[in-house]
Amino acid sequence: MPGIGQTIVILTLAGALAFGLQVAPSLTGLFLIALAQFVFLGAACWRVLLIMASRRVDPDPAPAANLPRYTILAALLDEAEVLPQLVERLDKIDYPRRKLQGFLLLEAHDHATQAAAAACELPAWLKVLIVPPGGPRTKPGALNLGLAAATGDLITVYDAEDDPDPMQLREAATRFSGDRSGRLATLQAPLRIRPHAESTSPFLDRHFAVEYAALFEVTLPAMARLGLPFPLGGTSNHFRIRALRAVGGWDAYNVTEDADLGFRLWRSGYRLGTLRLPTWETPPGEIYDWLPQRTRWLKGFMQTWGVHTRSLTDLGWRGLLSLVMTLGLSLAAAAAHAPSLAWVVATVALSVAAALPAEAPGFALTVLFVGMAAAWANGKIGAVRAGLSYTVFDMLRSPAYWSLMSLAFGHAVWRLAKEPFAWDKTRHRRDPAMDIAALAEVDAGREAA
Repeated sequence: MPGIGQTIVILTLAGALAFGLQVAPSLTGLFLIALAQFVFLGAACWRVLLIMASRRVDPDPAPAANLPRYTILAALLDEAEVLPQLVERLDKIDYPRRKLQGFLLLEAHDHATQAAAAACELPAWLKVLIVPPGGPRTKPGALNLGLAAATGDLITVYDAEDDPDPMQLREAATRFSGDRSGRLATLQAPLRIRPHAESTSPFLDRHFAVEYAALFEVTLPAMARLGLPFPLGGTSNHFRIRALRAVGGWDAYNVTEDADLGFRLWRSGYRLGTLRLPTWETPPGEIYDWLPQRTRWLKGFMQTWGVHTRSLTDLGWRGLLSLVMTLGLSLAAAAAHAPSLAWVVATVALSVAAALPAEAPGFALTVLFVGMAAAWANGKIGAVRAGLSYTVFDMLRSPAYWSLMSLAFGHAVWRLAKEPFAWDKTRHRRDPAMDIAALAEVDAGREAA
């Protein structure tokens, strides 16, 4: 529920809008259009700033002389299909085994995943931890159980479909050891999308991958270098365990606990950073898998926005700027994409049908061009850094992908009102790349024989 201050602001704005539409509807409409144009122009300038800031390369710190103990958490639900794949990937991590501790956090009712874990030959450092029944049944709730059992100095989270770079933990340990202030609390590794070789949704997969590239290769590194907080990704974030415990761990009721945690750490005086070595993931796939995931993200953004705008005293101007330009802008863009595209298409269609020249204000056209160019540039630069292809044809189709965000936004509003703490689970499938590699090894063995 909104706080008193939030309620006053909402009611004041709603009253002013209603009064304006009643007394001077044309003038109020023009004001809203102009406000929207300046907001999106500001967003374009923000993207350009991030592109410029992301170009700076930080020097590599000296390797850590004495590697700290590391705890790895993986919260799994209905992941029997991919659990063996995850175990195989985690076992490839290059880190001293005597300094590793890991937990597969499995729900008490999820007997299929428990059976899959029992059938696997787990490395000695990796254990199964059963999450007792109770609510809320969410990923952050399971992670808090793992946090309570952790004995490491550093801790990280991986998802069921993750394929982390084997040297990622060493890079994080080195970065933490090089921080003399002790204020660096978390490091976010870049997430890169490895599309399925036999994908049935190449359009969604391609644009999802570019979206990730823009976020993790451009936006987050730039914000870290500007000394700003940012919403963390849901996986491959590495923490000083004492800092994580100092802020109370994860919010078990927030369905984007990662976004919330980044700002809570900032409020407590900690800094956030990024890593270079990536974690590979597979895309959600079809629209019926993509939509619940995006709905949960947007619903969680709304929850996080509500929590962190109740009091701005510890956030500071930099924290508020970051909150507005990440969560606020994401929500505004998701709400506006499809209506804006529909308005442009309808305007052109009516002009053509009436045999009239299509007219639009010069400033509006400038905002449209600058905004799309900045978004395309952000995606293109991120794609190049992530080793992805992003063609002109992809750019021309991107407004269709962006418009799907509005569908997810409407669904998120409904879900927030109806089931605010329900977790919309993303379905994961075994990565075909592993099967292809296994077949190649078999063929090579046959040829050698």
